[in-house]
Amino acid sequence: MADTEDSMRAGGGVLDEEVERIARAVGAHMVAGYLDVPTEPLIRMTVVRGVPARIAWPWSRVPRAAHVPVAEAVHTREPVWLPGPQELARRFPRTALSFPYPVAMYVAPLVDGGVCWGAVLLLWPDTRPAELTLREVEEVAAGCRRAARGLRRAFEAGDPVLPRARPLALEPSGPRGDPPGRLLDRLPGGVCGLDLEGRLTYVNRRASELLGRPRGELLHRSLFEAVLWLRDPSFENAHLAALFSRLPSAFTAHRPDGHALAFTLYTDDWGITATVEPGGLSADRGSPPLAASDVPARAGTLFHLLHLASGLAEAKSVQEVTDSLAEQTMPVLDAQGFALIREEEGRLSVISSRGFPPRMPAYFDNLPMTSDTEGVRVIESGTASFHPSSAEMLETYPDIACYGDMGAFAYLPLSISGRTIGCCILGYERPHAFLPDERAELLSLAGLIAQALERARLYDLNAGAARGLQEGLLPSSLPRLAGLTTAARYRPATRGLDVGGDFYDLIRLDDTTAAAVVGDVQGHSVHAAALMGQVRTAVHTHAQVGALPAEVLSRTNRLLDDLSTELFASCVYACVDLGNRRVRLSSAGHPPPILRRPDGTAQVLDLPPGLLLGVESDTVFHTTEVELPPGSLLAFYTDGLVERPGVDLGDALGALADSLAHAPPEPLSALCDRLVAGAERTAKEENSDDIALLLLETSDPASS
Repeated sequence: MADTEDSMRAGGGVLDEEVERIARAVGAHMVAGYLDVPTEPLIRMTVVRGVPARIAWPWSRVPRAAHVPVAEAVHTREPVWLPGPQELARRFPRTALSFPYPVAMYVAPLVDGGVCWGAVLLLWPDTRPAELTLREVEEVAAGCRRAARGLRRAFEAGDPVLPRARPLALEPSGPRGDPPGRLLDRLPGGVCGLDLEGRLTYVNRRASELLGRPRGELLHRSLFEAVLWLRDPSFENAHLAALFSRLPSAFTAHRPDGHALAFTLYTDDWGITATVEPGGLSADRGSPPLAASDVPARAGTLFHLLHLASGLAEAKSVQEVTDSLAEQTMPVLDAQGFALIREEEGRLSVISSRGFPPRMPAYFDNLPMTSDTEGVRVIESGTASFHPSSAEMLETYPDIACYGDMGAFAYLPLSISGRTIGCCILGYERPHAFLPDERAELLSLAGLIAQALERARLYDLNAGAARGLQEGLLPSSLPRLAGLTTAARYRPATRGLDVGGDFYDLIRLDDTTAAAVVGDVQGHSVHAAALMGQVRTAVHTHAQVGALPAEVLSRTNRLLDDLSTELFASCVYACVDLGNRRVRLSSAGHPPPILRRPDGTAQVLDLPPGLLLGVESDTVFHTTEVELPPGSLLAFYTDGLVERPGVDLGDALGALADSLAHAPPEPLSALCDRLVAGAERTAKEENSDDIALLLLETSDPASS
């Protein structure tokens, strides 16, 4: 119990407590708490009640951009109600594919302080009423508000709640366990008790007889592993259906002697009661027992692989692909080691390695393709290699010692368009029998991996070129002036490969004067980036000759007219005069700067907005002059920092001013990072616009 309490505190006990409270209040048999992860494109499950963490794991990592119920609730900040599998399939076909169970689902967002911190997911049997009651809605909403408030307070206290590496499975309160006794042995039918993991906790005498195994060989083992002829996907799926839906689930299985047995599963919060009854004879009564090689793959693995395949389809970069594979494939396949190697110019390149010791990638990275290793052989032949025991490999390939103490290996060729580009290596701590269906599934998975890696490699190449162009058009460093502290940040949009047109610059005019400029060229394309470079160059040139802010914008506007471009640009230009402690500003349709005065008050500067650059060649711009005493801070930014769908721009600007006014004493670079991180957190979806931010803070030059 102490370990559980420590885990609750470490993962944010407030959400754990509300998950338990909500489950009891509305009678949901499964409730899971998800946290948004601003540093990753993920929403991750951190706590679950009603099913074991191992079973919930395939649905514990939700891409923020995916069209699935949890992501939808976080994006829209509105609850999602799905009364049954038909509605789930209609609205969220991907989720229905990987979660084919008869349940009603409700997902409520965790919103407080204008931020969505995550979501709570609830499940009931789909036999419940088709509409939630007002009491149920209010109970869930109240619990979500309390949880979100606690998450916000933790974040503001500098101790944000992060999701656990694996979800914590809460145990429901109340009586538990199966009451085995002699009375059950008197029944004519078989009765078994299983825990939520599917392990047998009780087997009466008749069930032992029908299953053909002594009780001692059945207890504490999974039913579908202890009884060989029950290892069929449809049988295990009946167990998962009973677990997730809390409705009775039934299937019929045939023993090796041909006799049919009818199984019915009844589930509650603590486990499953299974009845076993003779169900007649099969047509092939004399069929021989199943051999190990004839046993089909597990149903859970099939659904998990479907889930993984959909995740691979959404991964864009090589890093996203390898993270998805390592974090989802290893638990699904029960592999303890995972590595991807690729052939590049006659040598091996280790793309990713998890679970193997550091000497593994150190040894194989840059190894010539002429080396005598199993990975090289698989790449050259394009044929998979399965080793149920590592003992026989040691004589032929002694370098497998680099993989650590592994008992079995699978080497899967990564082939695409008729060529093998690399190899996926799976390591198992103990000897592992690779059954025929499992081998076929692994080979199919290898094909998906190869396609995803090749697509991601091309994405990374294009993205790298685009980002290189973008970064080359921005200043590599900012000039230094006595009495002026500066910091700037640029964050590209996280969607797509196209570069944007956001830019910033600080131009030294003399020892006490500098020009600051922030702008945004319309669109996300190479054309927009090129135009941004021309605008920045024009502003720089006109600033150096001493033109007033309004004149700088007028001349730049005429340049865009001469270029006959269809793109427009917004821009704000400021001339900071440290000697006279004043700043002169002019705007061309750009969000207004914010001034924080030495007394800590912050104000959105009221500038004549002006037309966008490139709209009309004879546009007249205006210059505004503002006092700038030592200790003042000026914030220039692009709309990606403040604009959010459904949020009034005036309110967003006011919130940014409040953030500056109440910012704790900290270096300007730290303030930059915090403002950008806050903007990324409050985005309802993956950031679809660039962010540029430039902060200037004045001080007395004599004290610098």
